[in-house]
Amino acid sequence: MNPYTIIDKYYEPGTKLYQIYTSHVTDVCDKALSIAQKHPELAIDVKFLETAALLHDIGIFKTDAPRIDCKGTFPYICHGYLGREILDAEGFPRQALVCERHTGTGLSLESIIKRNLPIPHRDMQPQSLEEKIICFADKFFSKSQLGKEKPLKKIRENLRQHDWHQVEIFDEWCEIFL
Repeated sequence: MNPYTIIDKYYEPGTKLYQIYTSHVTDVCDKALSIAQKHPELAIDVKFLETAALLHDIGIFKTDAPRIDCKGTFPYICHGYLGREILDAEGFPRQALVCERHTGTGLSLESIIKRNLPIPHRDMQPQSLEEKIICFADKFFSKSQLGKEKPLKKIRENLRQHDWHQVEIFDEWCEIFL
């Protein structure tokens, strides 16, 4: 499966949004593949890791996020489950789960309900090592500062704004992946 076939179906090459999307997911993919290469003992499915990393944000175009040229109607927090719907319809259920489970360090059902998030009420936490690596790698790159890797301190500050437990999970991943 060539992920660019799907990307090109939903994002018009040559547009600002296409450039933002492909730059971001390429950075995330490169970081994820680097982690897999550094840790052969984890026996990562590298082909799946690569395609899922390139598709993890496929749903952003459906959101209202003008700073990154997204002109949809949904709140940005919805892009994960929207991406899942897209990839499920395209016949890629494993990659679809990565879309849904990569927000923050994942969203528990309890957190979704407690925070009254406008997303389906189900557990959205990464389960597989590949899902966790993509979720982890994604924290290092913003769509508003393309190509610049965030320092660990900044990532922890961002996660702390949402939930202290997110920082604990991130720190556990640092121990495994760095």
